[in-house]
Parts: sequence; structure tokens; C-alpha cells
Amino acid sequence: MNRKELLGEVDRIVIKVGTSSITKGCSTTSTSFMDSVARQVKALKDEGKEILIVTSGAIGIGLKTMNVIPKPNEIPIKQAAASVGQSILMQKWNESFDRYGLITAQILLTMDIYSDRESTLNLNNTIDSLLEHKVVPIFNENDAVCIKEIGPVFGDNDTLSAVIASRTDADLLLILSDVDGLYDKNPKLYEDAKFIPTVESISREVMDMAGDPTTNVGVGGMKTKIKAAIICRDAGCRMIIASSDVSDIILKTVGGEDFGTVFVSDNLLTKKRRWLKSACSHGIIDIDEGAVEAISNHQSLLPIGIKGVEGLFNRGDVVSIVCGEKTIAKGIPNYNSDEIFRIRGLHSEKIEEVLGYKTHDDVFMTENMVIF
Repeated sequence: MNRKELLGEVDRIVIKVGTSSITKGCSTTSTSFMDSVARQVKALKDEGKEILIVTSGAIGIGLKTMNVIPKPNEIPIKQAAASVGQSILMQKWNESFDRYGLITAQILLTMDIYSDRESTLNLNNTIDSLLEHKVVPIFNENDAVCIKEIGPVFGDNDTLSAVIASRTDADLLLILSDVDGLYDKNPKLYEDAKFIPTVESISREVMDMAGDPTTNVGVGGMKTKIKAAIICRDAGCRMIIASSDVSDIILKTVGGEDFGTVFVSDNLLTKKRRWLKSACSHGIIDIDEGAVEAISNHQSLLPIGIKGVEGLFNRGDVVSIVCGEKTIAKGIPNYNSDEIFRIRGLHSEKIEEVLGYKTHDDVFMTENMVIF
């Protein structure tokens, strides 16, 4: 099967642009590269395609502007740099897209915002409205207020781009990188590394191919890209990793030319389950083997199968469901952490006797869980 057949119809595309692509090895943004992205996006939009951009680079640009070199784990200065750099980064994107008559919109996200169900539904409405009015949404992690995603070097947006692709029902996620795709080992370290043009299933062997980041500019190494591919797989979205150094790489990959590594997807979870899988957990429910078997057979989780509760959470929060050290599922509980702790290990008919009320026989209903 050729590349065009693997991609199928591609109408909505998320393009992730990494720090190394934006700066091209320098300490400032590459105007020529950003102009090239805008020009290619304009060509795709003229074909009737919808484009969303995920951009990195704010922290690096901010540090350079402030003339600061942070210590390895100095989070506050990186957050300050993100605040400075984000405005500069968006100004550069606005200028590039304006040259081609396109309007952009900035959307800053944190995983906490995404993990709130109402917030993410409102986000969907905003994105749909922007696309309807021919605006190009440009996303970035809100590193100025979020510390979870700022690692010891710089931030990474591979996972964010996959989450956006999943949440918006995109047909393709294109990750522009400083390498031209997946190799069986790091091509910058091993001359005999073999290029992998197509990945049809993300096996343990594929996971083992992911090494450390190829540059010290961002932490978005191949491991995070494989994680992104798993999110896309669950969404039925194809993903391509390709080199940003190739001329017109966006048009070439979307057009079905053989550049980069394509990750094929024949899997599809519902949008709600995709959201559950990506959302951060507010607590942990420990269950027994019998409960594992039950939910694996798409049955609800009853209190009798629950052994323990960790963390404080409310009804409607996302919670991880584990058995020992293994995460089995994520779900939205019908009771809060205190209530579940009090009814753990009991038959459902005892719930009202213990709590003084009963809203459900089930602690988690099957439609509100995603199995890993």
C-alpha cells in the first residue's frame, strides 16, 4: 500500500513545530522557516483543509531575550521566560501568517484545564468556531503557570499535539522534527541506524527504538513522539514524523509523498474515552483481581471489588483504577473519595446503610471508563 492509500482522506491536520525547527539551531526564531510554514498552510487551506498549529519555543526565546541561563531545576525563571517568550513567539507567527492573509489565534493550555470536562467541551466549541471563520489556532503549553511539563531542560509539546489531534478528530498529526523519522536506533549516534518508513502497530520493539532527545534544545525526544502516536492510534488519527529541513515538507507529506515515518491507525476509541485516557488523574482506586476481570469484560465496577483509595477527589473527577502496580483503567466515579473509602469491599445493597443514601449501585459505570 502506498503512502496516499495509508493516509486516506486528510481534511483536518494538526502540525506540531518543535523548538529546533523554529530556531534552526540558533538562539532566535527563523523567519524564513516560519514564513514557509505559513505559506504551506495557506496552500492547504486554499484546498479546503483545516489546519491547527502546536508550537514550542517560548521558554528558549524568553531565556535568550532575558539573557538568562537557568540552573537545571530552576523552574520559576523558566516560567518567567515562558511568559516573555510566548508573546514574542506569537508576534513572529502573526507576522508570518499575516504575510499570506491569514488570521491566527493563541490558545494556551495546561493538562489541568484539559482534564476538566466542562473546560475541554468549551475548548472544542472555541476551536470549531475559529476553524469555521478560517482562523488558524496556534496552541502551546501554558508553561508560565504549569510546572508539570517543564522538565530539567525545556518543555515538550508532542503529547499536547496528539491530545489536540485526538480531541478535534483530526485526520493527521504531522510532527516536524530535527530527524527525518523513526530509526531502529539514534541515527546521530549510530551510523548503521535503519530508517523505519511505516509503523502499523506500536509494539514493544517499536517502543524500544525510542531513545533520548537528539538535541539539548527540547525534551521532545522519540519517546514522547511514540507516546503521541499511541494517543493518535486510539483516535483513529494517522501520524507522521518528518524533518523540518526538507523543503515544503508539509505539502509533501500531506500530499502523500514518501517523507518521514507514518504511523497507521486502525483503532478508534470514542471521544469521551480518548479524553479519559489523556486526562490527568485526581486519585487512585485499588481493585482486586475479580474486579479486573469484570471491567475487562466491560462490566461496571462495584464497591465489593475495591480494596483501597488514594487521594482526595469528587464525583466527576478522573481517577486511575489500578491492581497492585498496574494501571488497569481510568474512569469517572459516581462517588467521592471519602464515600468510596467507606463503602469499599461492600455489596451494593449496603451502600445506603453506610452512607445514608445511594446514588448508584456502581462506583464506576462501564460507559464512564476506558480500559488500558
